[in-house]
Amino acid sequence: MLVTAAGASPVRLKDLVEFDGVRTNDLVGYGLVVGLNGTGDGLRNSPFTEEIMVNILERLGVNVTGEQFRPNNVAAVLVTARLPPFSRAGSPLDVTVSAIGDADSLLGGTLIMTPLNAADGDIYAVAQGTIIAGGVAVEGDGAAVVQGVPTSGTIPSGATVEREVDFDFSGLTTLRLALRTPDFTTAGRIESAINQTFGGHVATMTDAGTVHIDIRATHTPSPAHALGRIENIMVEPERRARVVVDQSSGTIVMGEDVRISRVAVSQGNLTLRIQEAPVVVQPNPFAPGETVVLPRTQVGIEDEPGIGLAEVPGGTSLSEVVAGLNALGVAPRDMIDILKSIKASGALHAEFIVR
Repeated sequence: MLVTAAGASPVRLKDLVEFDGVRTNDLVGYGLVVGLNGTGDGLRNSPFTEEIMVNILERLGVNVTGEQFRPNNVAAVLVTARLPPFSRAGSPLDVTVSAIGDADSLLGGTLIMTPLNAADGDIYAVAQGTIIAGGVAVEGDGAAVVQGVPTSGTIPSGATVEREVDFDFSGLTTLRLALRTPDFTTAGRIESAINQTFGGHVATMTDAGTVHIDIRATHTPSPAHALGRIENIMVEPERRARVVVDQSSGTIVMGEDVRISRVAVSQGNLTLRIQEAPVVVQPNPFAPGETVVLPRTQVGIEDEPGIGLAEVPGGTSLSEVVAGLNALGVAPRDMIDILKSIKASGALHAEFIVR
């Protein structure tokens, strides 16, 4: 498959940059899932599950010191979530629950109250609720079928924000815009678009990935009002010439600015076939001797004629490049090899990325 990327078109500024201070924060916690239908951790193989279960019961006033129990309806899990910017106490969060022991499935389980910590070690949210697992596992005496990933699930709105991130956004006098894809041309266009919108010197490009905003020069009531106007400004981003290849699916994606110099290409396939057909030789009935397996190997080489020597004219536009490559009439897998060889010869003027 040969897929061509469309030409650049104006994009909202909020889709091109990250605003300094306006970011999400990752949260993680260690908890316990109960109520599983015999698909939990085996406590012999996951001793940490027993430890957390004992700690939870003791916090609830149940003394289990010295007791031995082996339930199979509990599982230790890691709980992750993302704290959006400007989240307030009481706001709900979606959480993801993943088993870390040898549990077979989390389907139908309930997550017990789990604190969620940020990178600074403080608790910012608490998660609890029924898990929605994304898979099914069925097992019998002679076979087992697993569809999806039953050991991972989600809890929509399963966490509640308990602590707000301390950030005085209203007191900012300057703000930085960080480009997701640093580029000097794009940063310059952002600077010009912002200054033109406000009719003055508001934005300053400092490097390929940063544009500074003077909040006071915008003459708006607050930084929030300024960003409300800035984030919807339309800017045409500049893209580097790239060819991205996915070898597993045979997909080729080419950017608008990809160019190929005039080259000649010859391509053919060489196929090696090796087939094993061992022969069993046995002695006659009641005769002395032993059974022997004799190897028999058949080897063949097939050399397909290929496309011969074909010329790919130099392309001045993406459509001409695509037309020249398609004229070779080869399969997508062969096209990937041809593009690699053209890049190696120096005739492909683009960044070549193989995934």
